[in-house]
Amino acid sequence: MREPSSLSCPVRRRPAACAAVAAGLALAFALTAGAGFAQVQAQVQAAATEASVAQVAPAATAADAALARFVDTLAGDGAAIERSAAELQHLSEAQAGDPVLRAYAGAAVARLARTTWLPWKKLAFAEEGLALIDKALAQLEPAHDAPLHRGVPAVLDTRFVAATTFLALPAMFNRQERGRKLLAQVLASPLLEAAPLPFRASVWMRAAQLADETQDPAQARAWYEKVASSQAPQAEVARRRLGSR
Repeated sequence: MREPSSLSCPVRRRPAACAAVAAGLALAFALTAGAGFAQVQAQVQAAATEASVAQVAPAATAADAALARFVDTLAGDGAAIERSAAELQHLSEAQAGDPVLRAYAGAAVARLARTTWLPWKKLAFAEEGLALIDKALAQLEPAHDAPLHRGVPAVLDTRFVAATTFLALPAMFNRQERGRKLLAQVLASPLLEAAPLPFRASVWMRAAQLADETQDPAQARAWYEKVASSQAPQAEVARRRLGSR
């Protein structure tokens, strides 16, 4: 796996600040695995089950498999994370017009911060990953209302992985507000209703978690109840969350 584009710590003259940054990033990417991307695992697996391999072009099959492997690395070791990041970067570079692959590549590169103890490398990986996600968001256009992977509209897939990543970052990155806005856009989109149920439930679960994080229990309960009453793979998790309240 190649090194990040920049290895110079912007706070190299202040070791305490670097240590604080490293701690924040470690927490952030632990939260990313536990809060947001874990939900995408159910989305990927369920949508893959519904898809007929015979009806999918080879490039799409390779991309969808790479996305599934990315999800599988969420609790994996550093080597698995590095392989996934390299694979998604390669696919994204080969299919530069695909914002979904670029967004997932960015998320994977950002997760490389978990593979090093060096604070400046953590920062460099995070910043490089965020830059890829920003590019993916910038290339969205009306044509991306159509699905690209797993039957999910590309605009929703891209915005959701961006929102999930941004919301898991420490405040120092100034991404929380944009993450909330992106999640709100996904929730309000008329395209969401036609998206596969596992994806919709992933979005509702993240909305419920955000409501919990912002001390809005009534809103959180409403979202959990929406998931619990569905037939989505996340329904049982939502019911457990409701039962523990």
